[in-house]
Amino acid sequence: SVSAAFWEHLQHLGLQDFPCGLGSWNKSRFDAHPSPCGGWLGPGADPARQEEAVLLSEESPEALMELLRDAHSPWALPPDCSPQDQRLREMAVLAPELTRGSNVSQIIRSLRIVGKGVEEVDKGLLQLHQLEELILSANQISKIESANLPRSLKVLELCCNAVADLRDLCVQPPPALQHLGLGYNRLCSPSQDKYLTVAFWPNLVSLDLSFNSFMDLLGLVSQLSSLQKLRVLVLQGNPLALTPTYRGFLVDSLPKLSILDDIHIEADERHQFHDLARQPELIRSEARVVVSIGEIKGIPDPSPRQQLEVGSEAPVITYSYCVTYEF
Repeated sequence: SVSAAFWEHLQHLGLQDFPCGLGSWNKSRFDAHPSPCGGWLGPGADPARQEEAVLLSEESPEALMELLRDAHSPWALPPDCSPQDQRLREMAVLAPELTRGSNVSQIIRSLRIVGKGVEEVDKGLLQLHQLEELILSANQISKIESANLPRSLKVLELCCNAVADLRDLCVQPPPALQHLGLGYNRLCSPSQDKYLTVAFWPNLVSLDLSFNSFMDLLGLVSQLSSLQKLRVLVLQGNPLALTPTYRGFLVDSLPKLSILDDIHIEADERHQFHDLARQPELIRSEARVVVSIGEIKGIPDPSPRQQLEVGSEAPVITYSYCVTYEF
């Protein structure tokens, strides 16, 4: 599940191990100490006075932070780690009480679980009350229940999974969601078109449906046109993208769109395709695909045949091949 992968990832970060967490290397900075005036120094006290209480055998916060940030340090995170991981490690040094136990779930705003074999988006995610970005690419998720998603979500990325139906996701989707990434899944039209409307995604700005099986361009556009805040759309890799008037029809049908298939829509392009949306008869439900074979390896070459003499009754050997294309 996603939550199981999350807690496993936290253990890998070592938020309670040196140089993070509460230990003999920095514990006194977070304990209460008697002050010269008879009071007590605690987490909310003057930092300068707390610094006086640091024992000589302990590392300063600056030294501990340097161990995290120095690329040559054995405690440094790998360069490809997420900014969220780096912030958690630094917080575990400066305010370790916030990263202990269930407290850490209250400060997570971005969660990235990629390529971990996750199959289930479970209720454990609801503990992350501040979660705004959830990236679950390259897993094995086939079903998402909206009841298990925090209402604070703004980004949901599900690229490269096995999602074939959006019905459960659209029961009560996160109302503030701005980006929905569904590229490289198993969605197809017309059964899924009805879930891509403003009724489910009132604040959607970016939508990625690339490399699925959407075939009905007219039907899909009629639903997407209700998304008044949509500015970025990716549909490349779907069969409907092979139609001759594909881009022009989308540009004219969705006038508020700024980027289509990672290409900015310029003013002259809008002018060029003006009124194309009023001519749906130009959208043909067929496409022409030209396939050229450059080279085939591993089969006999029949060209150097033995020249037969005139009148010879020797058998003639012929070759035939069957080539199959799968789209």
